[in-house]
Amino acid sequence: MTEKLTTETAAEALERVRNEISKVFIGQKELVEHALITLLAEGHLLVEGVPGLGKTLLVRSLAKAIGGDSKRIQFTPDLMPSDITGHILFDVQAGKFITRKGPVFTNILIADEINRAPAKTQAALFEAMQEFQVSLDGTEYPLPKPFMVLATQNPYEHEGTYPLPDAQKDRFLMKLLINYPGQDEEKEMVGRLLSGGTGAELSLDGVGQALSLDEFAAVRDTASHVRVDPSIVDYAVRLVSVTRNSGHLETGAGPRGSLALVRCARGRALLQRRDFVIPDDIKALAVPVLIHRISLSAESELDGLNEVRIVEALVSQVEAPRGEIS
Repeated sequence: MTEKLTTETAAEALERVRNEISKVFIGQKELVEHALITLLAEGHLLVEGVPGLGKTLLVRSLAKAIGGDSKRIQFTPDLMPSDITGHILFDVQAGKFITRKGPVFTNILIADEINRAPAKTQAALFEAMQEFQVSLDGTEYPLPKPFMVLATQNPYEHEGTYPLPDAQKDRFLMKLLINYPGQDEEKEMVGRLLSGGTGAELSLDGVGQALSLDEFAAVRDTASHVRVDPSIVDYAVRLVSVTRNSGHLETGAGPRGSLALVRCARGRALLQRRDFVIPDDIKALAVPVLIHRISLSAESELDGLNEVRIVEALVSQVEAPRGEIS
């Protein structure tokens, strides 16, 4: 049975995890925070940005800090579903069928350049994300706990990329747009990589194990008990509902968007050492939770608008709860 933790104890545990990650992963504090929130909410994170920004290093260091493991799949046009899930094969010497589990059987999976693979292959991953299990030859195999996919995609204008279908994007709890690091962060990064090595390898030597998987499960259970006032739920639903009536949008976010806002808000509250959600948690997470669940109207695209600007505008229009919430 998972031991119950106080809010302060759970928050301190998360801070230790963050400190371990920061030993090798420079900058991108927002990405680290969103990855932790996603893991606490048992969701998946979609990251859009150019290659080479350290996403693999983040996943590997996060997995090590919580006592788990990680694997990486490079998505390509010829990637097959079995390359993700595994397969059943006949062992001639043993005279029986054996199961070869694929790389999806891990705690944190990085699905690199997910929008380069065909739809059938993407579907194999999304089934695992939704059901937290894989079916091989009629047998269901549960995935390890925790299980999170951090998928990366290149901007759509890059050659050889294809937009993910709306139903598949909706499976991700959040989407984050990341840019190049600042010059000071980049200089620190280069300096660390070159100290004591050629810089060709991504070393995790500095990262220690802050928690065990069982201890992280207790932290996640604490996050699931962070209090959410009915007025906060009402605020999240009103914010999502307004996306369905905006003239700037072709389609708005569905009910999964409201649920995602509250799930993520609990994780953010715990990271800030609170056992209750406040309106600022919803506001801070509205952009990453909603931008991949909406689609622009043709007029908005012609006007040069984007999803981020529209969500920010809608947040400013929706009245937040007032009064003391605790």
